[in-house]
Amino acid sequence: MIKALAPYIVTNGNGQEAVEFYKHAFDAELIGVQTFGDMPPNPEYSLPEEAKDRVMHAALQVGDTRLMISDTFPGQPYELGSQVTIAMILTDVEKSKDVFSKLSDGGNVTMELQETFWSPSYGQVTDKFGVSWQITTEVE
Repeated sequence: MIKALAPYIVTNGNGQEAVEFYKHAFDAELIGVQTFGDMPPNPEYSLPEEAKDRVMHAALQVGDTRLMISDTFPGQPYELGSQVTIAMILTDVEKSKDVFSKLSDGGNVTMELQETFWSPSYGQVTDKFGVSWQITTEVE
């Protein structure tokens, strides 16, 4: 089942500042902030020092809407015009696979749908119309 759609703002290293800015501008409630440094360590990959304080994921509650924010990972391209994506939050892994497959048809997969430490099913895709999507599953 599809739970929600949310705007997702991508910043280029100033995510912490953006979180505070939008929190203040919208009188929003901070749901949470995770940095790349908060990720579980991976023995096959050492996290660059400049990535540790960058925002991996932040969520603000703005009225009935969730606004999400993250930084690019150091070295990832950042292009003006691509700083807003749409996050689709689902409650069922099979439905996330179905939606991801349909959005991928004629599009470009940025990150294959996969289990992550925050979601049993997460992936990124740009559809054939150039819209960037983040598909994530939240299970209770």
